[in-house]
Amino acid sequence: MPDDDLNQRVIKVIADTQHIPVETVKLDSTFAELNIDSLDGINILFALENEFNINVPDEAVQTIKSVREAVEGVARLLEGGSAGAAAEPAPAS
Repeated sequence: MPDDDLNQRVIKVIADTQHIPVETVKLDSTFAELNIDSLDGINILFALENEFNINVPDEAVQTIKSVREAVEGVARLLEGGSAGAAAEPAPAS
């Protein structure tokens, strides 16, 4: 997935979840600038899990403080998730 596509999808999820115009959410926006509190952050992470079919670790809620960190976290999970799914053991013969 191209970086711009990933960026735009994460930005759209954040804007939709927060009910704010997508053009107000920039890659370098912090959650504080967007008035996103920890409860909002949890809702965003659930929405990102649904959008990208990933599992975000619970501790990520405390560590992700900006749109860029959210994008980078999703990118890492997508890379690790696709590799993990392909690594299922072969059936024993």
